[in-house]
Amino acid sequence: MKAVGYIRVSTQGQVEDGVSLDAQEAKVRAWADLNGADEVLIFRDEGLSGKRSDNRPGLTAALEAAGKGDALIVYSLSRLSRSTRDTLSIADALTKREADLVSLSEKIDTTTAAGKMVFRMLAVLSEFERDQIADRTRFALAHKRANHEKTGGDVPFGYRAEDGKLYPDPAEQTTVALVMDLSARGTSLRGICRELVSAGFPMKNGKLTWHPQSVRRIIERERKAA
Repeated sequence: MKAVGYIRVSTQGQVEDGVSLDAQEAKVRAWADLNGADEVLIFRDEGLSGKRSDNRPGLTAALEAAGKGDALIVYSLSRLSRSTRDTLSIADALTKREADLVSLSEKIDTTTAAGKMVFRMLAVLSEFERDQIADRTRFALAHKRANHEKTGGDVPFGYRAEDGKLYPDPAEQTTVALVMDLSARGTSLRGICRELVSAGFPMKNGKLTWHPQSVRRIIERERKAA
């Protein structure tokens, strides 16, 4: 049997530190020794997200290296993929090659029917957990916006930041009022830009070069706050 290890880290900080990669590889090699693997191959993706499987050369090479009777070893399902669809697709590809999948953290081994069932259940639960985190983040940001709190990034036009909260900027609010009035009258984004330049209303950086995208952001933010 050939043990094909696949290890991944998603951030540049982890790549430079190397601890996470080394720890994953050590676990893979320990499993290979315990299970009498004749050969151990390690493939890695450094600084790549697990949301997609088609943009990871290390994963592609690992799948191609796994043949009949071999095992693809990962530290956890999260290292393999963050998508249920991709995870199951990878499992199907291994099945066609008559290779097995082993996830050390979840103690999954697809050489058994029970292992296959647990693998599919955990893949679904993993994606469900990620969706929950995304929902909580979205609700938290909406709550901050509703309470006029800064949510990260640049301070939006029409406001100033003070102690982590947003307060209307009187001068910029005049510009915002004009933008919303022109939009309500059906003026195009480029038309609004021309009106702002003609009236001498500057952007937050003081320049008189308005762009449709900047105007669209103002309109969208004001409509959400309404």
